[in-house]
Amino acid sequence: MATSPTDPRKALGLRIKQLRAEFPLTQEELADRCGLFRTYMSRIESGLANPTLTVLHALAQGLEIDLAALLAMPDVKPTPIRKVRSSRPVSRGRVAR
Repeated sequence: MATSPTDPRKALGLRIKQLRAEFPLTQEELADRCGLFRTYMSRIESGLANPTLTVLHALAQGLEIDLAALLAMPDVKPTPIRKVRSSRPVSRGRVAR
């Protein structure tokens, strides 16, 4: 039986990583889809940022899933996350459109 991590921000970050691996998307590609800075996306995934409801909706829209699927609690034992490489150069700020 899976239990949730104690910090909801870390749980959300783990969930986003799992979904990126499932789709597969790089952090830069997801940030571009959501209209977010890649550095902010990194802080969300690491549990350092506290995303607002607006950002949660943008993430769900970028992943093309509903909000409930985004907020589904991840397994405590994380599945191995495969690195996804982009053919585009890595951005250190907002992703160009």
